[in-house]
Amino acid sequence: MQSSKELVSNAIHFRNPERLPVEFSAMGISDTAVVNWNQTGAGNRDINTTFDEWNCEWSRTEVKNMGLVTGHPLLSWDKLSTFKWPDPDNNLFYEGMENKFKDTDGKYVKTEIFMLLFERIHSLRGFENTLTDLYLEKEKISHLADRIVEFDIRIIENISKRFPNKINGLFFTDDWGTELNSFISVELWDEFFKPRYKKIFSAAKAAGWDVWMHSCGKINNLIPSLIEIGCNVLNMQQPLTNGINEIGKKFAGKICFSSLCDIQHTLPFKSNEEIEAEAKELLTKWGTKNGGFILSDYGDDRAIGVNGTNKKQIMYNAFMKYDRWKTNV
Repeated sequence: MQSSKELVSNAIHFRNPERLPVEFSAMGISDTAVVNWNQTGAGNRDINTTFDEWNCEWSRTEVKNMGLVTGHPLLSWDKLSTFKWPDPDNNLFYEGMENKFKDTDGKYVKTEIFMLLFERIHSLRGFENTLTDLYLEKEKISHLADRIVEFDIRIIENISKRFPNKINGLFFTDDWGTELNSFISVELWDEFFKPRYKKIFSAAKAAGWDVWMHSCGKINNLIPSLIEIGCNVLNMQQPLTNGINEIGKKFAGKICFSSLCDIQHTLPFKSNEEIEAEAKELLTKWGTKNGGFILSDYGDDRAIGVNGTNKKQIMYNAFMKYDRWKTNV
């Protein structure tokens, strides 16, 4: 019988998992574990205003959620010369991390970098500024992007050296799309972002890690480039926005998908029968006979309007019912 680690790895690399790998916090079931360094992320969600290690200010309402960046420390380029960059070699980032490996035996272990590149740039500069900078301030934004890449790579190297053979995958977030398309053209993405992502991905691969990317929105036109530079897993939670048929026809078998029934349209609003049908369709069209699909939960039930319902249970049961790999045993 394959271990959880083997199941996930075999799904990612199309090596015939014995069943569908699962990351499902609502059910208390997961074949993966997360061991993180001490990054601030979005900060303490119980506090309305917090700052992260990049000095970005996070704000949230009385409703507990991730919030959003409302204070951009590099809103003016004048502040770049005096900006205090976070030090990836700061031992405090890794203090106590060894204790987090407890109870991860047999599981596929990920570590994360929150806001890897694009999101980190616009959290520092502001979203509108970032998009215009790509045309009007190429030298300055290139410098900023390169410093972020250096930070990310050093984080990867430090974790790898401190905990050799303990991590299996790097998970990161960078939302790249609206519900219609990517924020920028493929040509600009390939020119500016592709080589920088490649450097980060290469560092992860040198550490022996798979690369997992989360992105909201319709990023279909960026997927070929992501595959080319070594992304192994795409976490996409709006399959109806991406197009189940389109994604399946173009990319099934070329990259592994970490997904679930659509969190905007299906889980909140559709019937149990429609949820079951979509689960079956995803397994059929996004996976292959050799793997390529991981069931990944969306953790904030209130945010997607299913809090207090049994929609997650219905979905989970459907994915278990139509698990196309359990016959590999």
